[in-house]
Amino acid sequence: MQRRRLACAVGCAVIATSAASAWAADCPVNHDQLQQALKQSVKPSGGPGNGGLDNNEWAAVVARDGSICAIAFSGGKPDDQWLGSRAIAAEKANTANALSLQKFALSTANLYAGTQPGGPLFGLQTSNPVATEVLYAGDAKQFGAANDPLVGKHLGGVIVFGGGLALYNGQDVVGGVGLSGDTSCADHNIAWRVRQKLGLDKVPGGASPDHNDAIIYDIQPDKTSTSGYGHPMCNGQEAKIATELKAGIVPVWKKDMAQDK
Repeated sequence: MQRRRLACAVGCAVIATSAASAWAADCPVNHDQLQQALKQSVKPSGGPGNGGLDNNEWAAVVARDGSICAIAFSGGKPDDQWLGSRAIAAEKANTANALSLQKFALSTANLYAGTQPGGPLFGLQTSNPVATEVLYAGDAKQFGAANDPLVGKHLGGVIVFGGGLALYNGQDVVGGVGLSGDTSCADHNIAWRVRQKLGLDKVPGGASPDHNDAIIYDIQPDKTSTSGYGHPMCNGQEAKIATELKAGIVPVWKKDMAQDK
């Protein structure tokens, strides 16, 4: 009897471990794929402009279980882009992955309006604190490389402005990507381009009128959002480019503003 119980316990443990591994899944991209898609998506490395500052960028990808599995930068060395954006990119990836479902995607841009004072999600930014012991560990010379010290770790963090998108392979959500290093509006455009180049843009539904996770520029003069998922415009051509990419929604009453910027 004891042998049977032991065999059952071992067997159940193996099944549980296998199920957990299957849920966690592998990284949807590798470092080289992410870096190539990033370099092709920003102006300093030969890509298109995105309407903002046209800086170099950091990109990070998390697997579905939230573990960081790829980090890259577009410049020649880590400080060719804002050093603080390494963490922000990873937190954006974590946020989009953690708050998106199989049939409904939420970009970090879609969270802006709800998290403002008086909004229904106010305080969301504090719900998943960054693991600082993870963030500041490791050799800085490896930042952005295939063996970046963050790879394989859970950083956490919640970011509520543009630049983070969930990744979809056509069957399910398989992780998240975060971009940082420019204005939040340009970061969203770049994330949109990167996700498309990675072939992980099969978004099944979302908060925007186009049923995806596009940025919605409907913040009114009184700071409220008509959709509840709005994001303010930035100071450049980001909104115009977002509409061209079908990465953004600009209401009719704001179209002139988008063209004038």
